[in-house]
Amino acid sequence: MSLTTVLLTILGIAVFVLGLLFSIAWHELGHLSTAKLFGIRVPQYMVGFGPTIWSRKKGDTEYGIKAIPAGGYIRMIGMFPPGADGRLEARSTSPWRGMIEDARSAAFEELEPGDDKRLFYTRKPWKRVIVMFAGPFMNLVLAVAIFLGVAMTFGFQTQTTEVAGVQKCVIDQSENRDTCKKSDPVSPAQAAGLKKGDKIVAFDGQKVDDWDTLSGRIRDTIGPATLTVLRDGQEKTLHAVLAENSVAKKDSRGEPVAGEFVKAGYLGFAAQQEIIPLSFGDSVVRMGDMVQNGVESIIALPTKIPGLWDAAFSDGERAADSPVGVVGAARIGGEVMTLDVPAENQVAMMLFLLAGFNLSLFLFNMLPLLPLDGGHIAGALWEALRRNVARVFKRPDPGPFDVAKLMPVAYVVAGVFICFTLLVLVADIVNPVKIS
Repeated sequence: MSLTTVLLTILGIAVFVLGLLFSIAWHELGHLSTAKLFGIRVPQYMVGFGPTIWSRKKGDTEYGIKAIPAGGYIRMIGMFPPGADGRLEARSTSPWRGMIEDARSAAFEELEPGDDKRLFYTRKPWKRVIVMFAGPFMNLVLAVAIFLGVAMTFGFQTQTTEVAGVQKCVIDQSENRDTCKKSDPVSPAQAAGLKKGDKIVAFDGQKVDDWDTLSGRIRDTIGPATLTVLRDGQEKTLHAVLAENSVAKKDSRGEPVAGEFVKAGYLGFAAQQEIIPLSFGDSVVRMGDMVQNGVESIIALPTKIPGLWDAAFSDGERAADSPVGVVGAARIGGEVMTLDVPAENQVAMMLFLLAGFNLSLFLFNMLPLLPLDGGHIAGALWEALRRNVARVFKRPDPGPFDVAKLMPVAYVVAGVFICFTLLVLVADIVNPVKIS
């Protein structure tokens, strides 16, 4: 590895880390701003974990940066209500009860005169939902802004109706080969005289402007068809007889389904690819696909554990869709800077990487599990439901829902997350996901 490659890799990692720090600070700013808006006292706003590198106190909040850029937090007074006896501290011989009491006690650290009116749990449930949702929402806003901005100005690599190459024969795509045998029939494109550089502008007399439309019509046609192509600035009509062939199955988004094939019409050429800016509508659709993929990835996380284990501790191959942690994402950022592509491509890829990271932060934090933001949101919604039901049936107000009682579960969830994070970390170090 040359010195230039090393320096570019370090630069890419540094750029990603800066983007990561900004994303974390942006997330915590959502919590901070809404907490202060509703009069909740916030003693600390920190980016990172571990030893404090820099901090400054302004008003009643200490702002700072810590050594490990793996997260961040704000500390709000009164995250949990007092116990049933009104006490903040009480010791118990039960380890589970001790966890609850420790969490309750920590929620009232640095309590000052007048803070009884600035406690988090005393705010109405809808205000607490806003405070806890504001952090992930900031990540969603940043992800959408980056994605739409890059998609509409730079664009995506998209297949076009221009011919990049002509297949000489008909090969069943399930056979996974590209070399023709003597027994293979001549491809319809080759027989019709289609050439590299031709741009198909109409199929069977109907205008085609994009690859998806052209591909769909080819798949739906078996037998004679006319192709209108633009060659050397002039339109030319070609006559082809499309064959039936086994081709890759496509999902609802038009993407190939790995390992699945269907019988369909076959012409036999490769489409040229270009980076094309998208319209606002197409960008929103792509963003929707990105969100859907993100949700599906979160749901599928448990199924990825065996593959991660094999990749980390055996000779297993690291799948392209394998979960990636902060270290793995930083390595990808470093690789992006070493790719032999134009600088604008590198910038776009780094921005897409940052957008994906922020979308993941949003989706992950919205899981209704403590200690995630979604767990606190679920607690506030449950409290609102209980109080409204009590009001409808004229029952006594049940009071604030004691989220602290769920802390034993939160510790178990946190332990699972830590184990999973460590597994991903090992895989990212010994068998990282790589880009080409």
